[in-house]
Amino acid sequence: MNLKQKSFTSEEELINHIKSGAASFYFSSRTSTVVPYDRLEGVFGDLEEIYLCDLSKLPSDYKLLDNGNLIIRGPLTWQDARIFLKSKGRNIMTSPTEDLALITAGAATSCTGERCFGYGNLRSQIVRIKYWDQEGIERQLSRDKKLPLDFVDGLDKYQKEFEAYKDFKNAPFPRLETETDLMIGTEGQLGVISEIEIETAPLFPVTYFFILLPKWEEHFEPHMEIFHKIQSFRNEVLSCELVDSNAFSYLDQEQRLGENNDVIFLEIKSDQFEKIYDELLSKLEKVSDEQMFEISEKNFHSVRASIPRAVFEANSKAGVVKMGTDVQVGPDQFEELLSFYRKGREVGVKYNLFGHFGDAHLHFNFMPKPDSTDICSSYFEQLYDKVVEWKGSPFAEHGIGIIKQKYIKSFLSPLVTDVFKKLKSKLDPDTRFFPKGFMSVKFFE
Repeated sequence: MNLKQKSFTSEEELINHIKSGAASFYFSSRTSTVVPYDRLEGVFGDLEEIYLCDLSKLPSDYKLLDNGNLIIRGPLTWQDARIFLKSKGRNIMTSPTEDLALITAGAATSCTGERCFGYGNLRSQIVRIKYWDQEGIERQLSRDKKLPLDFVDGLDKYQKEFEAYKDFKNAPFPRLETETDLMIGTEGQLGVISEIEIETAPLFPVTYFFILLPKWEEHFEPHMEIFHKIQSFRNEVLSCELVDSNAFSYLDQEQRLGENNDVIFLEIKSDQFEKIYDELLSKLEKVSDEQMFEISEKNFHSVRASIPRAVFEANSKAGVVKMGTDVQVGPDQFEELLSFYRKGREVGVKYNLFGHFGDAHLHFNFMPKPDSTDICSSYFEQLYDKVVEWKGSPFAEHGIGIIKQKYIKSFLSPLVTDVFKKLKSKLDPDTRFFPKGFMSVKFFE
C-alpha cells in the first residue's frame, strides 16, 4: 500500500486533488473518537493507494447575516465561532464537548453535543450547505428542498424506515429527506463540505447548576426522577448532563465535585431559573436542596470538557483504542439501558459513565488494559443486540467512522444498504471519498 499525507492551503489545491481521482480520506482537527488516526495504515492496508487529506490548513472565512444565521467557509472551531458570536450578541446552538473540533467536520458527522436538549440536533439547525462533488464542482444544497423520491430507487421506503428514529439525535443511518441530508451524517463519503449556513440563537444569561447524587450503579432512582420530570422543561433548560463518580476520578482533585458522588449538570436560562426551581427542583422527592449547588460557567465547561479528554488520554497511555458507547434510547428504555450498563461491572474492567442524560444518551467507557479488550468487545456485542431490540440508536453523536463499523451492520437492512450503494454509484462512482466508509461497497464485502 502507498499511503500519502496531503494538506491544502488553498481551495484550488483541494479542487485539483479531487479532480485527480485519487482515493482519499479527508479529515480536519483529528478530534474524532471513531477514527484511529495513529493506525490508519492498517485500516487502508489493502488499498493500492490512499491519500490522508488534512483540511485544517484551508483559508477560513465567516460572517453573521442580518437574520442571525452564521455562514462558515473553511475551518472554524466551535470555540472560535462561540467567541465571534458572543461579540455580536449571539450564541451557537450546538455545544460539542470538544470545542476545538471544526464545525464543517461536525456537520459531516452530524455531531450533537450538550445543548441538543434545549435546541434540537445539528441537522435541524443547518440551513444550507455547499460541497465539492467528485468532479471538483461546488454545488449547493438547501434544507428547504426535499430530496426527490426518484433521486435513487428505494428512497421512499428508506425514509419510512427512518421514521422509527425520527425522535433521536441521529439514527443508525442518515435521514435523507432534504437536500442537506446528503452531507449531514454521511461522513464525507459523498463529497467534501466547503461552506455551511447555520442558525444561531440570541445571547442571554445562563445559570449553571449541579446536583449531587448517589452512585448510579448502586441507586439510580434519584437520577430517573430528574430524567422524567425535566422533559417538560426543554424550553427553559439548555442541557442536562451526567458525570459519574468513576469519571471524576480521572480529574485533578480540585475539579472533583462531591465525594464519590455522581453529578447532574443543568444549564438554565437565568430568567427562567425561578420557574425551574419552583416547578422542578423544589418538587423533587428523592433529591434535597442540600444536594444542589450553583457553579460558574468557566468551571462547568472546564469539568465537562476535561472528562472525555482525560478518558482518551488514559486509554492512549494504556495503548488501547477507546472502548465506549454512543447509545441513545427512547425514554421508555432508558432505565433498561442503565440496568444493562450496571452489568458492565461483571466484566471486571474499570469503567465510567457520562454524557447527555436528559436525552437518554450516555457514553459508557471501559478503561481496559491491552489483554482485556476482547472481554469488553464481547460485552458491547451483547449491548448492541439489546439496542437493536430496544429500537435505539447505537451511534447518536460521534458517527460510525472506522472503530464502530463492526457493530453497525445489524442495524442496516438490505434496503438501507442498497440505497447506500446507489448513492455512492450516483455521487461517487469511482469511490474517491472515504473508500472504507460505511456506505462503501467494500464495507459490505
